[in-house]
Order: sequence, then structure tokens, then C-alpha cells
Amino acid sequence: MHETGNELFVETFERVVHALPHAPEFRAIEIVEAVARPGRHEVQLVVTVDREGGVDMSTCERIAAKINVALDAFSNPYTLEVGSAGVNRPLVKPADYERFSGKNVRVVTTLAIGGAKTHRGELAGLRGTNVILRVGKNGENELPIPLDAVKSANIEYDIRADLQRAKRENQEK
Repeated sequence: MHETGNELFVETFERVVHALPHAPEFRAIEIVEAVARPGRHEVQLVVTVDREGGVDMSTCERIAAKINVALDAFSNPYTLEVGSAGVNRPLVKPADYERFSGKNVRVVTTLAIGGAKTHRGELAGLRGTNVILRVGKNGENELPIPLDAVKSANIEYDIRADLQRAKRENQEK
């Protein structure tokens, strides 16, 4: 593949993806992540989306179709994957750590903090450049994690807590 052709291809992909939330049919969509990975024979394009109440297969298909139309002008071979962020949504932007404060999360770090690289706890937002987790039996301790040391982070959905909450609500009716 010719390098400049590849750069223009990736720039077009990124421009189309970032314009999606501004299109009337995708106004409620949030682009969680958009990645273009050069592969051996093709470019792998991965788009992760979210919206209040979740994203269905039909929405992912419509987003993929819109991206494919924009990339039709290129001869570059590629694969495209459009998917929902899901219940274990990744936290990729600093604003995500504030937005999902109060949720249980799993944070993997690039270096050991407190003797571990994997940390679980209740997200307490950002303080400066640190992600703050409430950890311990009752969340009584705070663990600051430098944002620069975060390799990956995601919400940890607990179906048991949802089932217990639903059971309590049914008993109250």
C-alpha cells in the first residue's frame, strides 16, 4: 500500500467517524473509540459506540454502511467492525472517569501500584491527573492511580446487584 494513500484513507475514516454524532440520524450516538490498525494485508478499522439505553445491531449496521460509503472511493483493503461499548464499557477519555463516578470499575495499569497491576473498586472520579478508586471492604480507602499509568479501564457490570435491586423493588410494590 502506498503510504500517502493509506494516510488519506485513515484521515477520511477518522473524519467520517467523528462527524457521525452530528448527523441527525446518529445524534444520540457517542463515539467511545475509533481505531485504525495497519494489518499485514489490510487496515483494521474498529469503532466502538454507545448511547443512553444501549446500542442495537441495526444502529451498528447503519453506522458501518455510512463509513463504507465514505471509504468506497479508496482501493485500500480493510475490515470494519462497529460494535457497542456494552455493559463493561471501556473508559478511554478523562471525562469518562467523572461521568461514570460511582460505578464499579476494573483498572489495569502499566506499572505495579500497591503491589498489583489490576485494581477493582468504585470509581470516585479524577483528582488532578489521578483516577481515584474507592477500595477495601466498604470502599473506605482511596487508591490514586496516575492517569498516565492506566493501560485499560472499564466498568464492571454486576448482574447480581441488578437482580437484587429488582427483587427489592418488586417486594416494595
